Amino acid sequence: MEAMNKKEPFLRIAKRDSLPFWKAWLIRIGAVILALAVCAVLIYGVTKLNPLAVYQAMFQGALGAPRRIWNTVRDTMLLLGIAVAITPAFKMRFWNIGAEGQILVGGIATAAVLRYCANLPTGVMFLLMVVVSVAAGLIWGLIPAFFKAHWNTNETLFTLMMNYVAIQLTAFFGILWESIKGSGSVGTINSATQAGWIPTNFLSGIFGEFNYSINAIIILAITVFMFVYLKYTKQGYEIAVIGESENTARYAGINVKKVIMRTMALSGAISGLVGFIIVSGSSHTISVNTAGGRGFTAIVVSWLAKFNPFAMILISFLLIFMEKGAGQIASQFNLDQSASDVLTGIILFFILGCEFFINYRLIVRGKGEKR
Repeated sequence: MEAMNKKEPFLRIAKRDSLPFWKAWLIRIGAVILALAVCAVLIYGVTKLNPLAVYQAMFQGALGAPRRIWNTVRDTMLLLGIAVAITPAFKMRFWNIGAEGQILVGGIATAAVLRYCANLPTGVMFLLMVVVSVAAGLIWGLIPAFFKAHWNTNETLFTLMMNYVAIQLTAFFGILWESIKGSGSVGTINSATQAGWIPTNFLSGIFGEFNYSINAIIILAITVFMFVYLKYTKQGYEIAVIGESENTARYAGINVKKVIMRTMALSGAISGLVGFIIVSGSSHTISVNTAGGRGFTAIVVSWLAKFNPFAMILISFLLIFMEKGAGQIASQFNLDQSASDVLTGIILFFILGCEFFINYRLIVRGKGEKR
């Protein structure tokens, strides 16, 4: 009797069964528009600047010139590559927080080839860099996977600690290979000959003399491969089953240990390959800042995309666009960098928050059940 008389709450939250694709993206677009409106109010209230001028500056900072466009493309592709790398592990519910370390060891291996094998034929040198960077990242990803598979260690802490080991290794090689004694900096490798550098004038007749088209082609090829791998292969199916339930996977005859190690080997290998692209195709050096925090940002990209590699392209671009634009408004309007970071944070907050309304619905008393 008491349960029957209990008053129903005015507002309840219920998980959605599903939401049409177009409605989900309509909510996301609405969240971005609302975030821009909130940012506009904040901009005018704090700085008295015209919000439209600030947004125009953001656009100019990311896409205002050919060089800026290609820098945005370069950073978008790097972030996309890392997000694609960690996706199979995350879909398996293996929390790989170690992409930063896997990138660094791949970068160290690439830098070693640049330094010690500069006299090799170009094709052989590039092949060697790809092989050693992939092998380094693969091994770095396989170590925590082995311990997880055999002794059920905590993969989050393990992969995180591996990042710090990789950072110290990078610092060691920075001192070993320092360009100026006592600087601890490797400096630009092969700056005179550019041996082992991925060309930035590939397809120059189409894209101009300075572009990162090769970097983009490699990352997009990896993205297509990962989409097919996760959606249409037996290995991708096994990853999905383990992500839902390890017990169900074992009951279905899936070798969970083998899949964990295989998946993390793939994740680490792609991260190592991204390290090669950064060192050979972008920075041409190695330092503790080579990964630049992208390994953690990529986690946001992967989750927001719901592990869909193609959706990660748009989300990666959006995050890099905001990053470049924030830097531009800080310099153009003489604002502190933290002011532009606040704007970026507001936009990210709305983008992340809208996922709640995509996955859940609000039920008002007396109306929700009928609907």
